[in-house]
Amino acid sequence: MPQGTSAAWASIRLADKPHCLTIATASNHKELVERVGKLDADHDIIVLDGPPRIAEMTRAMLILSHLCLIPLGASAAEIWATSDLLETFNEALKVRSDIDARILWTRIRGSTKLAKELSSAAQTELELPEMKAKLGYRVAFPEVLARGMTVMEWPERVASLEMQLLLSEVITILEGK
Repeated sequence: MPQGTSAAWASIRLADKPHCLTIATASNHKELVERVGKLDADHDIIVLDGPPRIAEMTRAMLILSHLCLIPLGASAAEIWATSDLLETFNEALKVRSDIDARILWTRIRGSTKLAKELSSAAQTELELPEMKAKLGYRVAFPEVLARGMTVMEWPERVASLEMQLLLSEVITILEGK
């Protein structure tokens, strides 16, 4: 089952740059495991993107991943919705106890009182570590998404810097594994 946002972005991206990435979808968790196994031999990086509320798929994605980033928008409602993921996460831990799952704050205004309160609430509710890098509430992110671009290709530098910091942190984490 393709993640709609990623699939839409990829179709726009591939129209302009047909050989820049490989797209694969899976209709169930067994197909996902099979596809990842085949892609692993020929790809340095595999990004799995899926909806968090399909337990079998989400559990398989957690088990297959070296690092799982859980995007969390800056609102209490998103924390509540994400807490539903914890049961699936705990089930996946029974299969693979070293799953590295971390919160990635998106659409955040980091210096606000609300951001600090949400971070504290997320730690209490979700009990997952947070990435140091955070993605702010920037127009660049939806703009590049609609154009099949990345923020590295966009003139707004703050979004690009935030993404560079995130990528650097991800690389550091993965190199330590």
